[in-house]
Amino acid sequence: MAGDRRGWRVCLLGGAVFAVCMTGTTLPTPLYPLYQQKFGFSELTVTVVYAVYAFAVIGVLLLAGNASDAVGRRPVLLWGLGCAAASAVCFLCATALGWLYAGRLLSGLSAGLFTGAATAYVMESAPPGGAFRATFVATAVNMGGLGCGPLLAGVLAEYAPWPLYLPFAVHLALVACSAAVLLRLPETVAERRPLNTVRPQRPGVPPRVRPVFGPAATASFVGFALFGVFTSVSPAFLARYLDVTDHAVSGLVVALAFFASTGGQLAAGRVGTVRSLPLGCAGLLAGLALLAGALYGDLLALVVLSAVTGGFGQGLAFRGALSAVSGASPPDRRAAVISTLFVVAYLGISVP
Repeated sequence: MAGDRRGWRVCLLGGAVFAVCMTGTTLPTPLYPLYQQKFGFSELTVTVVYAVYAFAVIGVLLLAGNASDAVGRRPVLLWGLGCAAASAVCFLCATALGWLYAGRLLSGLSAGLFTGAATAYVMESAPPGGAFRATFVATAVNMGGLGCGPLLAGVLAEYAPWPLYLPFAVHLALVACSAAVLLRLPETVAERRPLNTVRPQRPGVPPRVRPVFGPAATASFVGFALFGVFTSVSPAFLARYLDVTDHAVSGLVVALAFFASTGGQLAAGRVGTVRSLPLGCAGLLAGLALLAGALYGDLLALVVLSAVTGGFGQGLAFRGALSAVSGASPPDRRAAVISTLFVVAYLGISVP
């Protein structure tokens, strides 16, 4: 019993560190209109800045996604926190557009390092028999952290001084606290190897997995593309076309999509993985239709509804896609196939 409590304590603390890192990746979202005013760039530049983040994540997944299997989870997570801290410093020092590119690049590196290593750490830290709950913890802190970023930045930008600086100062403090926590947590990889033994992962899809992978990859691409729309251009759209200048409101709209995704992934456990993929795709289509209606009619209510509907559909679809692909993959190729699915997903988030 005491061992179980200790296992869950480590699992939850690791999850909290995971959430802090992911919060930083979406922190700039409601602040882009302010940066546009300060530096004078267009919505297209906003999407390019966001794409830099996505391509950095993809690069890390391909080149070092399996690094934590060799050197251990904690060293990789500490590198990720270091990149997150450096990203916050870039935004604190931002005097030109180039600082935003550098900050987003470093943020992408931190997310790429954390995505696999932190998920594995949370699941490995859980006591025996706790795999299902640990999977949900990893999912919830990932999406919950992504949702907390725009909400935190929006509230601070609207109701506190120094809107372009205080959110990143707060996150830098949280990263420092997370590093202190992580240094006290145990390592979960028993047999570690030197860093020079790590080789780039080769994404691939075995022939027997391809019938499952096609629909799963399509749903993942569309779902993450929807997130890309909300995180890159929706704050500017709300400000320009709906006269929503309250940064807390624009941050909340984006956060709702991620929080709804967490709910969708939780619901997938009850719906079942077989039905969650088609039902999630239906939710994605409904969310996209509502978003199109919101753009056409300039209606804030439809924007909010599209965030909730599309986010819930994304959660259902992505958990179903991940389960289907993982179940169909041979054990010796499973990591490579899942990495390929994440690469497709992050290509989707870079499109908008």
